[in-house]
Amino acid sequence: MSIALIWIVIGVLLIVSELLLTSVVAVFLGIGAIVTGLLLHWGVIDDIAIQFAVFGTVSLLSLVFARGRIKQWFTGYTADSDESKPNFQRDIGARVTVVKTFKHGAGRVVLNGVQWDAFSEDDLQQGDTAWVVANEGIQLTVQKQRVSREQK
Repeated sequence: MSIALIWIVIGVLLIVSELLLTSVVAVFLGIGAIVTGLLLHWGVIDDIAIQFAVFGTVSLLSLVFARGRIKQWFTGYTADSDESKPNFQRDIGARVTVVKTFKHGAGRVVLNGVQWDAFSEDDLQQGDTAWVVANEGIQLTVQKQRVSREQK
């Protein structure tokens, strides 16, 4: 396997690894490696020191000038989110479905397709509907009656 092919393979692996990462940095390292591999293949560069200089320069320049624009592509958008409230407060008043009957005040509910541990003073059975009255990080407090807007 030639050195040029090794650079190109490393570049492709770095770009593919970005699917597992969220920092949008590996893509630019991959671009630098691919450019280095192509320049080496075409005979433009050959010295190992120049290879690393080209890799570092191309990676750094592409990172500085393009990262902000490309990272915007990966930022999600939610039309109905209320940006004025912290995330944990946005769920207050939301309707949930009980998936595990509450015993001694504890059970499980589904909120937005995700199961949560929940607490309630009400007797809730599997399949019942309840409403979120508080969010303590990874646990919800729910009740049988709907929360009015004034209580939020």
